[in-house]
Amino acid sequence: MIEVWAPRRTTVRLHRPGHDPLAMERREGGWFAASVDLDDGDEYGFLLDDAPAVRPDPRSRRQPHGVHELSAWFDPGRHDWQDADWTGRQLAGAVIYELHIGTFTADGTLDSAIDRLDHLVDLGIGFVELLPVNAFNGTHNWGYDGVLWYAVHEGYGGPAAYQRFVDACHQRGIGVIQDVVHNHLGPSGNYLPEFGPYLRDAERNTWGSSIDLDEPEVRSYIVQNALMWMHDHHVDGLRLDAVHALKDRSERHILPELAEATEALSAHLGRPLTLIAESDLNDARLITAREAGGYGLTAQWSDDYHHALHVAVSGETTGYYADFEPLSALVKATTRGFFHDGSWSSFRGRAHGHPIDTRIPTSRLVTFSQDHDQIGNRAAGDRLSQSIDEGGLAVAAVLTVLSPFTPMLFMGEEWAASTPWQFFTSHPEPELGRATAEGRIAEFAAMGWDRTVVPDPQDPQTFQRSKLDWAERDRDVHERMLTLYRTLIALRRQLPDLTDPAFGSLAAEADEEARVLRLSRGGTQILVNFAEDTRRMPLPGSPAVLLATADDFAHEAGDAVLPGRSAAVVRVA
Repeated sequence: MIEVWAPRRTTVRLHRPGHDPLAMERREGGWFAASVDLDDGDEYGFLLDDAPAVRPDPRSRRQPHGVHELSAWFDPGRHDWQDADWTGRQLAGAVIYELHIGTFTADGTLDSAIDRLDHLVDLGIGFVELLPVNAFNGTHNWGYDGVLWYAVHEGYGGPAAYQRFVDACHQRGIGVIQDVVHNHLGPSGNYLPEFGPYLRDAERNTWGSSIDLDEPEVRSYIVQNALMWMHDHHVDGLRLDAVHALKDRSERHILPELAEATEALSAHLGRPLTLIAESDLNDARLITAREAGGYGLTAQWSDDYHHALHVAVSGETTGYYADFEPLSALVKATTRGFFHDGSWSSFRGRAHGHPIDTRIPTSRLVTFSQDHDQIGNRAAGDRLSQSIDEGGLAVAAVLTVLSPFTPMLFMGEEWAASTPWQFFTSHPEPELGRATAEGRIAEFAAMGWDRTVVPDPQDPQTFQRSKLDWAERDRDVHERMLTLYRTLIALRRQLPDLTDPAFGSLAAEADEEARVLRLSRGGTQILVNFAEDTRRMPLPGSPAVLLATADDFAHEAGDAVLPGRSAAVVRVA
């Protein structure tokens, strides 16, 4: 049975190569159906009223020839899953690794990514988080221009390769979180409005027309898409892109609806399922239990921790970094989750955020020193490794992996990758490509950047430059940083203090003038010197030194002696 929701159409005909168009039966609620069975790989599409162009299925699982062409039937039950012993993984206590399939390996495919999974096992990663893989127009981009949410981009290998990748992760003990975009559709290949009221054309967000969440079938389209990843592709969780852009006027927001459906599926499958929100609202209602009036999601990102840590290690204070200049900002973000919790945001020109109820586990916040946005949305897409010293990179590693929250690394961060990660697109339409490139360059030129510094996102070399160079991993600073990340992740796993999710077990203090920070997590202390010169920090007794990023760290006369730009982890009880 083939079905499609098309309330804006009077007639819908099923198109199949080699067959005459078949009129579909109109049913209640704007649905059309045809009693046809398709085999795996059979191509098809829909003719809407008298329009001559065939449109792909809005719920297409595969687009072998691109988003403008025919859909292909995909049977998710054909894969012979080998993960029967996989019982899932809870988010608390795990380390997330964010990666983009197209630039993770030279080939940029799901199958080639499988060949690098043992690196992640050796590193100690609990979850991989894939940037969006849904079908978009062109050969490569970040993934946030998707137009067919149910299909896996063919250039990555399509849905069958996706299942192989998830299966391979599970066999290695790694969970998979899929980044999904339900707040907008890309600029090319979006035919959904021809079928039904998917968009509110009169209401826009940063990326285009808002999704019409007043329409029950559109809400169902989103919820069923989320469940598809977790059920049919065995994914362990979703990262929900920019949920602040989900403009929902309904009595009940779609996020608790999605959380409830996910919990029901989790109970059925007998394994944990995770929902992580990206939000710039600093509103802990997202991760507050539904029975307490919240949305009931598992976790949310905290950009504030990134901003405070970035400023502390880099000294950069332009734009939204300005409010995070004092080390007290890092202390507050570390011990209270959000820095802006109703405080004045100079970047926004208003008070921003809400306080976190510190009874919420710290593991419900995902924090990082680098991610795809905070690197790729810089003018040149430069990583920390391209702008700060090795000591600063080591400090960032310590405060990322040993943060009180759920740490996330961005691919290549663990070996201080020298390759940038830039904003890249491959829009086939010349006008769209030109507008994207000119808009990007003009945006940064307006902020004072030399236009020649800003890469052209449409230039294929911008994409090629962003691919990881795996050959550098085992030499010089890259090898030293990789060893440090492995050691930190192992230490985090070994010490209960470092995965204790209680805000009450945290204490932090900073000396602004000396540029030092002390973070206490139970009987474990993390000592950091952001300054260039050696600093002494009181440390009485006979502490056990668990890790020091500088060889000449010392403990003498009741003080820890930290060389410039270094950190140490000690046990004091």
